Amino acid sequence: MTLISRTIKDKLEGSSKSPSTYVKPYTQRIDDLKMPMGYIPPKFQQFDGKGNPKQHVAHFVETCNDAGTYGDHLVKQFVRSLKDNAFDWYIDLGANSIDSWKHLEEEFLNRFYSTRRTVSMIELTNSRQRMKEPVIDYINRWRNLSLNCKDRLSETSAIELCIQGRQWGLRYILQGIQPKSFEELATRAHDMELSITANEVEEPSFQKSYQLKEEHVEEEQVDHEDGGKSFEETTSYAM
Repeated sequence: MTLISRTIKDKLEGSSKSPSTYVKPYTQRIDDLKMPMGYIPPKFQQFDGKGNPKQHVAHFVETCNDAGTYGDHLVKQFVRSLKDNAFDWYIDLGANSIDSWKHLEEEFLNRFYSTRRTVSMIELTNSRQRMKEPVIDYINRWRNLSLNCKDRLSETSAIELCIQGRQWGLRYILQGIQPKSFEELATRAHDMELSITANEVEEPSFQKSYQLKEEHVEEEQVDHEDGGKSFEETTSYAM
């Protein structure tokens, strides 16, 4: 009976408060904490409920530490780093429900989660340069995938895997060169691609010139058959 009476009393007291009244979610102990002398609130990056919450917490803590605040002092500042859905979550926290930074951090991370997709080693290994995809675009695409891979790769191993996904011509040459960094890989691969493209443009022109010469010789042979000069005389004179 005592428990029932207390529950009814709490509900009546709660209903007597205006729903528009804001109550701080942290305890009086946190509220009584004094900020350091000369403290100036820093400019925080704001989290809207999307993106990576762990990344936001890490940036928030570093920003606070740079401003000279640590531990539970962070509780009072955290609201400054929130907006939109994340801010709505904060103001809906129960009154006096937060008594430490660790508790607030846990509540925040339990509510929000990262939408970042984890890439498997199989997906990374099977990534290939697409048809007509510039080599620089392929390297950037592969590199971004590798950064989200759950398995950590050394730069040497990552470069080798990236080369394996190239089209055969570049892959064969780059395997021989063995670039030591992604910067070197991108530079050499780009230069090679330009060189290959230039050769492909020049080759048809050479073939066309050679074809015209062959057609000219055939015409001279026809003239000889019609009573013109002999083929040997014609070519000798031309030379």
